[in-house]
Amino acid sequence: MADSIKLTPVQNRNDYLPYLLLADETEDIIKEYINEGEMYSIEYNDKTIGVCLFTFSSPLSVELKNFAIDSSYQGRGLGKLVVKKAFKLYKDKGVHDMVVGTANSSIANMAFYQKAGFRIDAIYKDFFTSYPEPIYEDGIQALDMIRFRKRLT
Repeated sequence: MADSIKLTPVQNRNDYLPYLLLADETEDIIKEYINEGEMYSIEYNDKTIGVCLFTFSSPLSVELKNFAIDSSYQGRGLGKLVVKKAFKLYKDKGVHDMVVGTANSSIANMAFYQKAGFRIDAIYKDFFTSYPEPIYEDGIQALDMIRFRKRLT
């Protein structure tokens, strides 16, 4: 199954906005970072099923800024395969670590990233209070960002 997952560099990033909106519900926020870093479409058996966008805070650190897989393909282990490919891709480029942030209300995401090898690195209090509309998941308001880090070296 790992061979059937490919990360393909994206040319027209705006074409992938529907996927980006799966992970970040606010289009205005996405527009702030959509043209930063490197974006890849996630291909499974030659069909686009998602997107991942990586930004760089330094030459040695990459952030998984947006990562989404169509809900009909979730729960099959494909996300974990994508993350493993991303680890290898950036390790081969000489990057030392990867970070990712998610909301305190994103319980499934927090479990996913920890199972993928990330560890809690920081908490940014009130990060999501700057969003234009409150975000709720499973009855929990998104207020704080939980940042995870994975050493690649």
